[in-house]
Amino acid sequence: MPALKTLTQTTENPALQPLMQTYQARTETVLGHWLPTGNTHPAELHAAMRYSVLGGGKRVRAVLVYLTGQALGIPLEQLDGPASTVELIHAYSLIHDDLPAMDDDDLRRGKPTCHKAFNEAIAVLAGDALHSLAFHILAHDPAMQCAAASRLMMVDVLARAIGSRGMAGGQAIDLASEGKTLSLPELENMHIHKTGALIRASVQLGCLSGEYSEAQYKALDHYAEYIGLAFQIRDDILDVEADTATLGKAQGADIARDKSTYPSLLGMAEAKKMAQQCHTDALQAIAGFDEKADPLRWLSAYIIERGH
Repeated sequence: MPALKTLTQTTENPALQPLMQTYQARTETVLGHWLPTGNTHPAELHAAMRYSVLGGGKRVRAVLVYLTGQALGIPLEQLDGPASTVELIHAYSLIHDDLPAMDDDDLRRGKPTCHKAFNEAIAVLAGDALHSLAFHILAHDPAMQCAAASRLMMVDVLARAIGSRGMAGGQAIDLASEGKTLSLPELENMHIHKTGALIRASVQLGCLSGEYSEAQYKALDHYAEYIGLAFQIRDDILDVEADTATLGKAQGADIARDKSTYPSLLGMAEAKKMAQQCHTDALQAIAGFDEKADPLRWLSAYIIERGH
């Protein structure tokens, strides 16, 4: 039985950044392996896929897969496929969210959005193709040393996370909510689906990549729920406090679209307090894990303190 960790409210541990950089670089390499080359026919589509996926982003979802696996002692090679999968899904969702029919954004990760760099039709197809590639990896990655039943569970987890009861449903609620004042429970429900579902799936895929107990799975799932909510609250705060150059996307976009956010409903001080409480709850959820889960604890602090 691992010794219980003492809960602390310390800031992000300096050891996290080099660890994140290691996993970010590893993710970039794996993604580069799976993505078709930019000159492979149809070249424009493949170039748009690579443009949207490579060379940018915090890779928080991929890092979550690796850190969850690390907490459970799962070899990195078994985590590469699932880690790249969640980043492909995240990129696909951003391409589609940025389209004129959705959020109509011109800037993403400090560069023109996919439909601006290419065109709307190619952007739609690039998102579709990334979605498809993610499931191909889960089905065929030879490095994933797990039984067929585990692969099937991964496919199911990812499918539920991005469907009408996950990301797609959350985006639909978001679009329908523009210009309306949501209650706090309504806002939480939207972001549990739109943002939280894929973060939760990232942790679940990390578990499913190796050996775990039911208690461990449940504890890590609760951790993921709390950091998913914290991530969105911090995003809402940054939309007010950060600038466009720092964010890599348009600052104040939510205000411009008259969207309900945590600061607009609670006020900035209470929104920050709520994010801190999510961090405390996340630490409590994994209190039964030993020091191998410390990077997950540091990541929770990073999520509510990050500057972009």
